[in-house]
Amino acid sequence: MADASPDMADPGGTPLLACRDVTRRFGALVAVNKLGFDLKPGEILGIGGPNGAGKTTLFDVISGFIAPDEGEVSHRGERISGLPPHKVCHHGVGRTFQLNAAFATLTVYQNVLAASFFGEPKTILQSMRRDRAADAATREALDFVGLGDRQDRVAGSLPVVDRKRMMIAAALASRPDCLLMDEPVGGLNPREISEMMDLVTRVREGGVAIILIEHVMRFLVSLSDRVLIMHHGELLFLGKPEEMARDARVAEVYLGSKAAARIRNYVRAGSAA
Repeated sequence: MADASPDMADPGGTPLLACRDVTRRFGALVAVNKLGFDLKPGEILGIGGPNGAGKTTLFDVISGFIAPDEGEVSHRGERISGLPPHKVCHHGVGRTFQLNAAFATLTVYQNVLAASFFGEPKTILQSMRRDRAADAATREALDFVGLGDRQDRVAGSLPVVDRKRMMIAAALASRPDCLLMDEPVGGLNPREISEMMDLVTRVREGGVAIILIEHVMRFLVSLSDRVLIMHHGELLFLGKPEEMARDARVAEVYLGSKAAARIRNYVRAGSAA
């Protein structure tokens, strides 16, 4: 994990991650349209919006799975859009996925070890010296997410919550300072959601900034410093959770009045805690 301080302000003024007018088309469909935002060091930015709003496509652009048609993504002031995923990872941008991506027939340890090797650029000589460091990073990440005692389990045998923990461990083993999390609590029960909230909080406290996509509003609102709402590939709202809950456009196209009222209660409860 990164050792950087989770301070919200960057003295140099350069965002940790920045999207500028990012656009991605699939034929006539504009999945992401001129979208822009900055991510500060140590910040959690939550992304919400209806299904089909372009959220995962945005993650695919940031993480190098697809290139933008227009605009650019930069990390610490250096352009990363258009780079392949492994080079984006080497810049310090990790990712977890909505579906439980893993080598199902390998052990938990082997899955995370593979990510540790993936996370650093190597020459042949460096590769020969990496075994011990990769092992240490793997074990540290597994202990951090609470899977140290299950590292010899076959990944395909894990329950959903532990597969999600394993994906987080794999991402952390690549030593990111920015982590993209796509629906980290999808399919989890309330107790597991609370446990995942604690884990994400600890990731941020370790110096990793986070962008998370989530439909579970209790999770999104409780953790996020700011919330970005997408609609038809465009930025509908960007601001604090309490401002989102009062925004008429967000209530109309995404939340509805009852959900907006619940979010206001979450925010009030969090402020009183």
